[in-house]
Amino acid sequence: MDHEGIRWVKSSYSGGSGTECVEVAVLVGRTAVRDSKVSDGPQVAVRSGAWAGFIHAVRRGELGAG
Repeated sequence: MDHEGIRWVKSSYSGGSGTECVEVAVLVGRTAVRDSKVSDGPQVAVRSGAWAGFIHAVRRGELGAG
């Protein structure tokens, strides 16, 4: 995936200690996620609808913490 010119945004839920940093980028029809500490490392991109469903499930507390 070519990430030149993509605007990555750090999650407001990332930990303040710098050990839990997640960044997302909104792309055409999908959302990409990466570890902000390893910006040239692996990324995952999912369809925008799947990402929205994931975020809604997190906000509703439907996902376990471990």
